[in-house]
This record gives sequence, C-alpha cells and structure tokens, in this order.
Amino acid sequence: MSEARGTTRDPGLQPERTRLAWRRTTLASTVVVILAVRALLHGGMPAVGVVAGALCCLLWLCFLWLAHRRIHALAAPGQPVSLTPRHAAAATLCTVAVAVCAAVLVL
Repeated sequence: MSEARGTTRDPGLQPERTRLAWRRTTLASTVVVILAVRALLHGGMPAVGVVAGALCCLLWLCFLWLAHRRIHALAAPGQPVSLTPRHAAAATLCTVAVAVCAAVLVL
C-alpha cells in the first residue's frame, strides 16, 4: 500500500531482520544443547545418553555452520541470494533433530 503512495520499500531491512532471526535461532539452539549436556552430566551417563549428547552436539555444529553461511550471505553487499531448498531442509532437520536429542536426554 505504501508503494502506491510513491514511497519505496527499503530493501535493506528484510535481510537485516532475517539475519537477526538466524542469530536468535542459533542462540536458542545453543541454549538447548547446553541444557541437554547439563542434564546428561547431572543425570549419569548411560550409553544412550552419551550417544544422544554427542549427536546433539554434532547437529548443533552443523546448524552453526549453516547459519554462519547464511548470515554472511545476507551481510554481503548487493541483493542477497535466496536460501536454497537443500540448505533450508538441512537447517530445519538440524533444528528438529537437536530438539529431539535434547528431549531424549531430559526424559
């Protein structure tokens, strides 16, 4: 509606909001992994827990790598490149898998 009145949309705001959303998701994922490892260390170390904790940490590192790449792509000058479906699926899979592994460690 504002474009009809003659004002133009600032193209720099959307990449900035998206970059901040990636950072928030990375922070939330970090908190989940820390709490999961804490639950593992304080609840004993059964074999399933150790495997789930290691998998949780590995998936977290994969998500951090994906998020880092996306944040840098959004910060690059010019029009940001769209997120490919493969990278979006990988980020979603990492996020869901970290949550599942953390739930296994807590329960």
